[in-house]
Amino acid sequence: MKPLAPDEKLVPVMIYTHNMLVHGEYVAKENVRVSILLRTQGVPNYLHVHNAHAIVFGGTPPKTLSFSEMFVPTPSAIAFHIVPPVQDIMDYDTSEANRIMQPMDLIVGTFLFKGHMRVSSQTEVNVSLEVMRTSWLSIYDTQITNPYLPQFNLTVPLLVISPTQVSISLT
Repeated sequence: MKPLAPDEKLVPVMIYTHNMLVHGEYVAKENVRVSILLRTQGVPNYLHVHNAHAIVFGGTPPKTLSFSEMFVPTPSAIAFHIVPPVQDIMDYDTSEANRIMQPMDLIVGTFLFKGHMRVSSQTEVNVSLEVMRTSWLSIYDTQITNPYLPQFNLTVPLLVISPTQVSISLT
C-alpha cells in the first residue's frame, strides 16, 4: 500500500455481498463521511479495500481468505458500514417532525440485520418502500448475526443497504 497522503485517512469497513463478507481498511479523503460514501455522487466502481479478510459462503464451512488489497465491485455490495468502535455522526436531524424509527429485520446475503429505518409517521412502510427512489438506504442501531457464524454478533449505529437487494420484514 502506498503511504497515505496528508489529506487521507484509513477507515475500517465491512462490505456484504450475496455470498461474501469483506472486512478491511478503506482509504478516504479526510472530509469524506465514509459511513454514507455509497449515498454520495462520487461512488467508485470498485470498493478498494486494503488488508482485506473475506469470508466466502458457498460451502460448509465458510472459507476465510486474506488479501493485501481487494477490489469489490460496488454493484455487488448490498450492505456497507464502518467497523465499530469507529463511527461517523448520524445522517439525520433528531428534531425532524413526523419521523419514526421503524424496527425491521433485513436478510442481507447470509446475514440477519435487526435494525431501524427512519420513515414518515404519516405513511405505511410498504408505501415508503414503493415510492423510494434511492440506491442506498440508511439503517440505524443494527444488530448483525449470521446462522453460519454463531460467534458473529455485531452492533452498528449506522449502515447503508441497497434496498432492492435485501428482503425486509417488519417486527
